Amino acid sequence: MFDLKQIQKMQKDLQERMSRLQDEMKQQTVDASSGGGLVNAVVNGNQELVSLKIKPDAIDGEDIEMLEDLVVAAVNLAMEKSKELQQNEYSKLTGGLKLPGLF
Repeated sequence: MFDLKQIQKMQKDLQERMSRLQDEMKQQTVDASSGGGLVNAVVNGNQELVSLKIKPDAIDGEDIEMLEDLVVAAVNLAMEKSKELQQNEYSKLTGGLKLPGLF
């Protein structure tokens, strides 16, 4: 049989570790660029945009749509990298066990 108190303790410990991990993920960043480095986006491990850099060469008053596309591409790529980072870190925490609602 199983010990309900032990399971509750394990659940509480996991929640505490996950809370600490969320705080740590704010400090970890990934970056991605588009347009050959004209636009660079930095996102933290919680999928929050931290920084967006646009080189002057990317700015063309005649073609603003290109700049918009480069920004979207860089941010989306950085978000994908951030999600991978988060999944890897949570996987380490849970020992590879897929828990509903985590990802």
